[in-house]
Amino acid sequence: MQVLKAEVESITPLTEFVHKVILKPAEPVTFAAGHYLQLVLGEKDKRAFSIANSPSKSDYLELHIGASGADSYAMQSLDHLRAAYDQKQSVAVEVGLGVSQLRPEQARPLVLLAGGTGFSYVKSMADYLAEINYDQPVLFYWGVKEESALYAKAEMEAWAAANKHFEFIPVVEHPSESWHGHSGFVHQAVMKDIVSLEPYSIYMAGRFDMIGIVRDDFINHGAEREYMFADAFAFIK
Repeated sequence: MQVLKAEVESITPLTEFVHKVILKPAEPVTFAAGHYLQLVLGEKDKRAFSIANSPSKSDYLELHIGASGADSYAMQSLDHLRAAYDQKQSVAVEVGLGVSQLRPEQARPLVLLAGGTGFSYVKSMADYLAEINYDQPVLFYWGVKEESALYAKAEMEAWAAANKHFEFIPVVEHPSESWHGHSGFVHQAVMKDIVSLEPYSIYMAGRFDMIGIVRDDFINHGAEREYMFADAFAFIK
């Protein structure tokens, strides 16, 4: 883990509720795809956010923060970052945390699953897999409630088009009549598409209550627990 200061370079909206934050660290950072950082608001107040950029990009840190009035954890973090940006002050971060980082050396087919802004966790992996020309199938499932939340749909379609082994599958829980893709719960779409998850390594991010359900359903669908990764596992039974 690295403890360092970083400047808030930009804060830009991706949707009405999701903001992209670019931090410029005071020194090059080292982390693995799938790691997270902690934004230090106080000695006993540290907020965890997945790092969205590839570890090859060591000169900045990208975060996707979903914040609304109902989400004080994220909104307070965003307010802290905005204040630092306005006042041209640095923020303290702890970088390189987590135990659910990408393990490409396993050389297995991959399912990357994200719910909502859990997208940032698997985006870092997707970008890195493209850089190393990963030659196993990679299925990237991104589940959202409304189509408008697919803020990186075009980017991920381009990612998939650039490698014959990659596939991007957006899943909308409440689709409009014009939606032609997968609908419903994202993990159920995975189980409809894949007969057995036994051959796959699975990386997932989303709400803790969602991840617990997904883990159990995937195991019943053939997934092997040792090849399932989510930092939420450290906090749920």
